[in-house]
Amino acid sequence: MGTQGTRRDGGARFADQGRKRRFFVSILDSWLRVAYLRRAMQSPWDIPSATSLYNIDRWGLGYFSINDRGNVQVCPTQNPGTPIDLMEVIAEARNEYGLGFPLVLRFQDLLRHRVETINRAFQSAIDEAGYRNVYRGVFPIKVNQLREVVEEIIDAGTSFHFGIEAGSKPELLAALAVHRDPESLIVCNGYKDALFIENALLGRKLGKKVILVVEKLEELGQILAVSREVGVEPMIGVRVRLATKGAGKWATSGGENAKFGLSTADLMAASTMLKEAGQAHCLKLIHFHVGSQVPDIGTIKRAVREATRFYAKIAKMGHALEYLDVGGGLGVDYDGSRTAFESSANYSLQEYARDIVWNILEVCDSEKVAHPCIVSESGRAIVAHHSVLIVEAFGSIEKDRAVVAVQPAPGDPKLLSDILELQRQLTRQNRMESLHDAQQIKDQVQSMFDLGMLEIESKAKIETVYWQIANTIVGFCEGMKYVPEEVKELETALCDQYVCNFSVFQSLLDHWALGQLFPVMPIHRLQEFPERNATLVDITCDSDGKVSRFIDLADVRDTLPLHRFKAAEPYYVGFFMMGAYQDIMGDLHNLFGRVNEAHVFLDEDEESGWYIEETIEGASISEVLGMIQWDKNELSRQVKAQVDAAIKGDRLKPNEAMKLLSNYERALKGYTYLQFNGASVPAVGSVPSTGGAAK
Repeated sequence: MGTQGTRRDGGARFADQGRKRRFFVSILDSWLRVAYLRRAMQSPWDIPSATSLYNIDRWGLGYFSINDRGNVQVCPTQNPGTPIDLMEVIAEARNEYGLGFPLVLRFQDLLRHRVETINRAFQSAIDEAGYRNVYRGVFPIKVNQLREVVEEIIDAGTSFHFGIEAGSKPELLAALAVHRDPESLIVCNGYKDALFIENALLGRKLGKKVILVVEKLEELGQILAVSREVGVEPMIGVRVRLATKGAGKWATSGGENAKFGLSTADLMAASTMLKEAGQAHCLKLIHFHVGSQVPDIGTIKRAVREATRFYAKIAKMGHALEYLDVGGGLGVDYDGSRTAFESSANYSLQEYARDIVWNILEVCDSEKVAHPCIVSESGRAIVAHHSVLIVEAFGSIEKDRAVVAVQPAPGDPKLLSDILELQRQLTRQNRMESLHDAQQIKDQVQSMFDLGMLEIESKAKIETVYWQIANTIVGFCEGMKYVPEEVKELETALCDQYVCNFSVFQSLLDHWALGQLFPVMPIHRLQEFPERNATLVDITCDSDGKVSRFIDLADVRDTLPLHRFKAAEPYYVGFFMMGAYQDIMGDLHNLFGRVNEAHVFLDEDEESGWYIEETIEGASISEVLGMIQWDKNELSRQVKAQVDAAIKGDRLKPNEAMKLLSNYERALKGYTYLQFNGASVPAVGSVPSTGGAAK
């Protein structure tokens, strides 16, 4: 069990990755390990065991669970009466539509449900508090700009007058096109030039409530100048740079050294500038942002109170303010721990909405100013759950695969005899001493090999025995209340590597770049005991292309429990809650492009209760090459010229040459990821259940 950061629940905080660990977490980690192993070894493995192991009942939020077939199912509206079996969906996507892996599944009804849930949470809080204004949320499309996602959110939010936030010219132009509701907002954040401002004012002329948020003082003068030229009064907002600092991975988004926002002195200068221009009434919105994925509700409370105080004071200065924008930051509980750990959140959506409403109300009442219309920019909390990435694991690298008896031969060094003797004398009582001796021998072997004093055959034998000893020692420690740190590290070193057909850099960039944790688990065979512990590696040629940190209630796991491969049967792993940022931020490392995807809708008229409404093929090889100025026609022409030369030089026969050229041109049209035999996905329930006691 490794560590990067610590949980909120007790003890001092350590930043050291993997070495320093709070006493409480260490004890809890050991207790959970003991409980898991005892249940696995003494009780029949069942669906509740799998639910507990992968924590799906906590992070799943009622959307994800495991059915009695041992498959992960999705309930897009949290209604258990309308489940969608993931294995059925991928079978149809593969067999009916020809979509290979990796494959993104989008559950559009879940997306709609998230929009409705957030709006109703605020409405409920407003009703409960007697708040004298309304909520008008906006979706920040930087979180997921895909047309299908944005259009679904806008449609779902129509009855709530749910709007859009744009932070760039391309995002603004898209927002202007899909925005239809004159009561909803378009909030324009980010740095702006004249063209950005002109198009925002075009929206004002079309009757839209487009608010230009001033990020730095110089922008205000430009907004006033362009609005005079265009002949339309702008709706202006200002982002306040709060003293309150954020928390979690994006803590630097807030605080006095934040990238965006006006200081108190800048606010006074902006007020004066507006009054001198006769535009004091155009200031409509106060905005702040303390960062994405804020894990601690205390941070949000402090920021809301500070920003509301700014709102009240500025309103008293003669500005016709109407909106208070509390920004983004609504956390998603990726690990299900419900703590202030960076991959979690120690509050619910309902608590978030109530705390915002009550704190704004209290400050405004104390300042005797009217309650503002509340705006929030919760993107992650809307889109994270709706998207699942399915990858196929097609191979494993196992250190303990070769269970063979090593015999010394003439010419083998004495070190081989020494480590074999250690193996024969190994017991529970001397396990740690034996481990230290074996590690010393392994180090000596490496030194001798580096100096050319040891043959490769002898090195292989000694290392084989070392890993056998290590595996035995890890087994001795199973079920112990306290497991030594070096044995935990050994357990991690012994874990398998499951090779998966995807790119971390394309589909899971936040995990690689920021250490963001996502729920990961097999999506089938969950009625079977997962006997292997593994990390996941992708098909890129980069050693960083791996997933080796996984969610856990107590801490962060270094390995993921998985099932052993079965001959001629595919094995599927799901990455959940992938809808925020990952679709957009992926790069083209190794030229692996956008993956295949299928959009799933509920429909009670369908026999299965659902249908695939749309499929989108992932990037072809020629498409990704075209992004970096490789023209497919020119590539084919150059290869054809070489083929023709090979024919003339009698290196290829004409028929063979034409087949090679045809294969090359066909490959240009193909999927960038690996394709395995075009095999169909097995029918749901066809995988036999082993059940019974774990082995």
